[in-house]
Amino acid sequence: MRETALSTVESSFALSALAQGRRLDGRTLTDTRTVSLSFGAELGSVTCSMGKTRVMAQVSAEVVRPPPERPYEGFLVISTEVTPLASAAYEMNRQTEEEILVARTLEKAIRRTEAVDRESLCIVAGDKVWSIRVDVHFLNDDGNLADCACLAAMAALLHFRRPDVTVENGADVTIHSLEERVPVPLAIHHTPLCVTFAFFENQASPSDSIVAIDPTGLETQISSGEITYTLNAQSEICVLSKAGGTPLAGREIMRMMGLALVKVKELDELIDAALLRDSRTRVVSII
Repeated sequence: MRETALSTVESSFALSALAQGRRLDGRTLTDTRTVSLSFGAELGSVTCSMGKTRVMAQVSAEVVRPPPERPYEGFLVISTEVTPLASAAYEMNRQTEEEILVARTLEKAIRRTEAVDRESLCIVAGDKVWSIRVDVHFLNDDGNLADCACLAAMAALLHFRRPDVTVENGADVTIHSLEERVPVPLAIHHTPLCVTFAFFENQASPSDSIVAIDPTGLETQISSGEITYTLNAQSEICVLSKAGGTPLAGREIMRMMGLALVKVKELDELIDAALLRDSRTRVVSII
């Protein structure tokens, strides 16, 4: 997101470049920006960068009582926060339409697709379960917050370890410290990731839109809409959402889905490699 509206000259120049298959940052229409993951000192703390867009996700856990209607399930709560730190276009304590859209995307992509096995979070049925909370903080907005946030959140969930517990006599629960026992990873069913495409008006052929993956903030402003695919590495379509009234041909939608699947598999491998590097450098002391 940019602080000021684009001028007509700036918009025209960017659209002209896109019509020629070029982008202002040097990418082609099918190239994503450089993606990187960095892990914090705490387990479950991840910062994801997509170009200049940066998002931090932090996972935490606490023991709570489950609702009567779901006594065997724990909780997964996703909270998002956008502040003026990400862009001067945002205001403190005031949600924008974009923030609401990103929050809904994360809710659909991660919680509703049952990425985390919530039954595995049960400690004592009807009495004690784990509540897993993912706090997503947007550090810098240069477009495509949803993809960056989803990647950060899933990497954080995979990186997180909850304390081990012991249950005696069916009710007495002991939560062990990290020094007493090795913490336990969450049971993850799959890793849903988002891939967003922006589409633009094509002056040369109005019936065919120009489509570009991983739009920047400038590209988002001049686009006529976006489509987000939520997929996993097993080629399963989890969520498909579209914003903007511009119609898209079926062949174009399928072409984008094929490209999105390739990108999701690349991102899934990136997460695995980053987690492996972190596990090799992280020292866990057990007393």
